[in-house]
Amino acid sequence: MTRRTVRIAMNGVTGRMGYRQHLVRSILALREQGGLDLGNGETLWPEPVLVGRREHALRALAERHGLTEWSTDLDAVLADDTIDVYFDAQVTSARVDALTKAIDAGKHLYTEKPTAADLAGALDLARRAADKGVKHGVVQDKLFLPGLLKLKRLIDGGFFGEILSIRGEFGYWVFEGDWQDAQRPSWNYRAEDGGGIVVDMFPHWEYVLHELFGRVTSVSAHVATHVPQRWDEQGKPYAATADDAAYGIFQLEGGAIAQINSSWTVRVNRDELVEFQVDGTHGSAVAGLRGCRVQHRSATPKPVWNPDIPVTESFRDQWQEVPDNAEFDNGFKAQWELFLRHVALDEPYHWDLLAGARGVQLAELGLRSAAEGRRLDVPEVAL
Repeated sequence: MTRRTVRIAMNGVTGRMGYRQHLVRSILALREQGGLDLGNGETLWPEPVLVGRREHALRALAERHGLTEWSTDLDAVLADDTIDVYFDAQVTSARVDALTKAIDAGKHLYTEKPTAADLAGALDLARRAADKGVKHGVVQDKLFLPGLLKLKRLIDGGFFGEILSIRGEFGYWVFEGDWQDAQRPSWNYRAEDGGGIVVDMFPHWEYVLHELFGRVTSVSAHVATHVPQRWDEQGKPYAATADDAAYGIFQLEGGAIAQINSSWTVRVNRDELVEFQVDGTHGSAVAGLRGCRVQHRSATPKPVWNPDIPVTESFRDQWQEVPDNAEFDNGFKAQWELFLRHVALDEPYHWDLLAGARGVQLAELGLRSAAEGRRLDVPEVAL
C-alpha cells in the first residue's frame, strides 16, 4: 500500500463548525484511521495547513493536535505550489474573496455555504472554477445524516407511493447573551455582517428538497426578527438586524408541497432539533438527524375528532422505528471522503459550486418573497 499526500489549506477552523466537524471529526479522523483507502493500492493522507486571522488561536490549535503548519497569510499559502485543496469555513462575508483567490491560484475548492452573498456572486464563482478547470465542492452535510439516509432508503424503495407533502421543523432557543451565553456567534444576528436564518438555512433546505423530493419551483416566505436586542461575546448589547425566524412554503417539481419553519427563537418539543414529516398515499415518515419512524397505510389508525372526551391512545406509539441496517459515519467526514476521492481519482461528484448557487438563489428569493409579500418562481440556474 503506497501513501499519497494531499495538502489542504483549511481556513476558518478556529470557528465552532470548522473546528469540530471539519478538522477534528473529518480530516483528523481520517488521519487517525490511517488515511483514506482509495481502493487501488493507494492511501490518501490528508495534511492540513491551518489558516486564519488569529495567530495565537492557530498556534494553540496546532499544538493541541500535533500539527506543524499554520499561517495568517492566506496569499502566501495559496502561492504554495504544494497546496492541493483550499477549504473555507470563514464567515460568509469573507468567503467570496478567498474563494476567488484560491481559484486564481489553481487550487481545488471545498467550501461551507452559502458560497456568496447573492446569486450573481455564487454563479461567478462557479464560472471561474469551471474556466480554471479546478474541482470544487460545497458542504451539503444533511444529506449524509443517518435519519435522512434512512428517509432516502424509504423513497428509493417506493414506501410512500405518491409523495404529497413535506413538513419541516428546525430550531431551538438561542440565548440572548445577557444572562446566559449565546450558543451562536453574534454576527449571525447582524444583517450587515451576513447574518440571518434565511441565509443560513435556506441553502440547506434547497439541497435536501432537491436531492430527496424534487427541485424547488416556487417559494413563499415570511421572516421575522423576534428578538430585537442581543448581547455579543464581550457582553455588550447590540441591535439584532437579521431575521431569526423564517416560515417558508416551497412548491416542488412533481407537485409536492414543502413547509419548513426555521427558528432560533423556539423551544424544542420534538425528538430532534430538526425533523421532517413526509406524507404519501401509501405511508408517512418522520425523520430527524439520526432516527426515522414510519406508519404504513395498512397500519394507519382511524382517529375521530371529538373534543368532548380525552384522547385514549398514544399516537406516537403507533409509529415504527426504521432500523439502521448500516454503519453511519459522521456526515461531514463522509462527504469529505467523497470529495477527496473526486480530487484524487476524478470520481463523479455533483455537490459543486453550481449546486451551492441554487442554495444562495433560494435564500435570495426567500428574502425577496418576504419583503414583497408574494410567491416567487425559482428559475433553474445554469452557468
